[in-house]
Amino acid sequence: MKSIVISSVVTALLILSGCSSKDPVIDETKTEVASEIAKDKVAEEVAPVETETVSSSESSVLNEKVTLDESSKDSSGSDSMEKLEKNFSSIYFDFDKFNIRSDMENKISGDVQLANSTASKFSIKLEGNCDEWGSDEYNFALGLKRASTVKKSLVAEGVAVNRITMVSYGESNPTCTDKTKDCWAKNRRVDFKLLP
Repeated sequence: MKSIVISSVVTALLILSGCSSKDPVIDETKTEVASEIAKDKVAEEVAPVETETVSSSESSVLNEKVTLDESSKDSSGSDSMEKLEKNFSSIYFDFDKFNIRSDMENKISGDVQLANSTASKFSIKLEGNCDEWGSDEYNFALGLKRASTVKKSLVAEGVAVNRITMVSYGESNPTCTDKTKDCWAKNRRVDFKLLP
């Protein structure tokens, strides 16, 4: 009986000692090299700024000019961007689908023309959306698939791929909150947003 207990204890100790965790070994030479590379990168990115001394009367004139320039850029840039955004057509999808419907192909072509002409100086963010059916995870994935399909169509028709980013809002960004089929259909879409 004692031999069974002793052999059981020895076996248990062997199993437990095999499961012990080891401390990770850190190669200090690699960390030193990495920190040196990071320091060199930071030093390269930080460049001295040239400055110039200006009299106080010139300073006030310069400040007024800068203020006027910035205000005109903000108002004209954001206004034109918002106006252009409204000209893009949202692309709608069937229930639980991410392929482009035939009635949406002309809208995509119109969006491509707009993206390559008037809105050519802006980047485009495609926002994938879903109705409220399905889990959050599923709807986020479906929204991203919808945005990806629209992106592929835009690129195929000539929009530069580096101008396009995608995001999925899943069911969290509805345009309609009624509990009807027509309302849910309005939420299955990809919207266009312009970025500077």
